[in-house]
Amino acid sequence: MRCINYLINTQSIFICGQKNTEKISMSTTGKMVATALCGTEMKMLKDKNLQHQHYPIIMGHEGAGIVESVGEGVSTVKAGDKVIALFLPQCGECTSCLNSADNFCIKLKQAETHLMSDGTSRFTCKGKPVYHFGNTSTFSEYTVMDESSVAKIDAAAPLEKVFLVSCGFSTGYGGAINTAKVTPGSTCAVFGLGGVGLSVIMGCKAAGATRIIAVDINKDKFEKAKEVGATECINPQDYEKPIQEVLFDLTGDGVDFSFEVIGNPETVAAALASCRESHGVCVIIGLIIGVQLNISGHLFFSGRSLKGSVYGGWKGRDGASKLVSDYMAKKINLDALITHSLNLDKINEAVELMKTGKCVRCVLLL
Repeated sequence: MRCINYLINTQSIFICGQKNTEKISMSTTGKMVATALCGTEMKMLKDKNLQHQHYPIIMGHEGAGIVESVGEGVSTVKAGDKVIALFLPQCGECTSCLNSADNFCIKLKQAETHLMSDGTSRFTCKGKPVYHFGNTSTFSEYTVMDESSVAKIDAAAPLEKVFLVSCGFSTGYGGAINTAKVTPGSTCAVFGLGGVGLSVIMGCKAAGATRIIAVDINKDKFEKAKEVGATECINPQDYEKPIQEVLFDLTGDGVDFSFEVIGNPETVAAALASCRESHGVCVIIGLIIGVQLNISGHLFFSGRSLKGSVYGGWKGRDGASKLVSDYMAKKINLDALITHSLNLDKINEAVELMKTGKCVRCVLLL
């Protein structure tokens, strides 16, 4: 077993794992190969509104690995299969899974308990129970997941690259093409240039947007944004007027599509206000928990719309498998999002890299 302790303030967050070979009904035991810190984990480390989590907990929800063993009833994967770990399950039986326009599988709600579906934990550390996270717990050499939370993928796929479809890339890319349904020739604004925000830019470009305006207060991110498809980049701190007014000045009548990829209530209001009055669409992709949005009802009177998005609108297992196939067919590029690579035992270094803003994704190899 390998155990890593990241200390923040006076609270210990344990990131640890232990191989569990017990065959549990409808679950799989797998060896993780690649994982990464996502914005969600970074928020858990600093945002008091998210400190309601149960501890100790094995964090991590973006990763890929190889199935080692399966429990009774598992039929879609077998030992030796390469799989993507999914925080958004696809049970295939609930009303959401059966609805072609829906992807919010009811099993996602089970993650709120931080336990498996039968109410127990599969992890221990020094003989005491450790909680699960996001249906996956990828910051571990071995993890146990429900069958609905793994997607079998091409055996030739490089796990150290395609693990990104586990969350970051799928969430951003799909937010543009599935949730917003960006149209050819449109103008888009993307607020926040982390890994998910850059993936939104990729989605806007793939959908045929003519103008993609990247918005961030960190100018160090602009070069990468342009590399993946942004046509221009702006820093709100360079202007005396609100950013929505700046965008109206730049475009004449606002943007067709805007994306909030930060998880800041004030930015959500600005992103919505930057949309065209007649048909502008704003999509919330950033994680917002424990706060209320304060948005003027007048913004909706003219026809603007505000939408939420989870996992980019993809159904968990189907979407992950498709995106890996697209990567293998060179239809999408994940490589540009990986800027650093470390071993899992260097995870604290990865945390510091993410804080600098110069790291898009640091792949953690096991």
